[in-house]
Order: sequence, then C-alpha cells, then structure tokens
Amino acid sequence: MTNELTDQLDAAVFSDNGLLPAVIQQWDTHEVLMLGWMNREALRRTLTEGRVTFWSRSRQEFWRKGDTSGHAQYVQSAAFDCDSDTLLVQVDQVGAACHTGTHTCFDGRDLGAITMDRPME
Repeated sequence: MTNELTDQLDAAVFSDNGLLPAVIQQWDTHEVLMLGWMNREALRRTLTEGRVTFWSRSRQEFWRKGDTSGHAQYVQSAAFDCDSDTLLVQVDQVGAACHTGTHTCFDGRDLGAITMDRPME
C-alpha cells in the first residue's frame, strides 16, 4: 500500500461498528443515487479498484456494485466530509443504482412538502 493510500484510509473516522456511510452521487448531474456502508477494506477496494465496494451489514460480506446486476458504479472522485466520518463518492452509474431496479434509491419516495413552524420576524 502506498503512503498516500494509507494516509487516506487512516483519515477515515469509522463508527464504533467499524463502518463509514458512503453517499453515492452521479458525477455529472449530482443526483444522489444511494447510501451504502464501507469498512476500511471496502474503502481501500473502492479507492484502488475504481469500482464502488460496500460492506453488507445483513450478509456480513463485501459486495461490489454491479457484479451480479451489471449495474456498476465507476468511481470518478471521492471526498470525506468535514469530520471525515462520511464519504461522498461521485460515480458514473451504469444502469439502475437501487436494488429495486429504479435509477436511484430515492425515486418515488417523496414525502411531500414539509412545513415547519418558524417564529415570525
């Protein structure tokens, strides 16, 4: 492993269960496609292989997006948030991002307008 890669992996702040949330975004449209989870090894694979790899919390195994569906995510860039505890991965999405077959995991799930009581100024 290169020093730069080791530094990047060491910078990640994983939760107590060893996971880091990864927001996946289409690189050119900035559309949010999905949220997945990565442990240190999944992050290393994502940064070195150019394809997004997640850690499946339910199956307790790695899964690389698209290996079974053909709907792959090719990494264009990756960046930590200000606390290094969330990752934004910009990808070139091929096919559907969601396991339901929709383009994004957020298709058709609009909660409608949410109003909040705000004090009058």
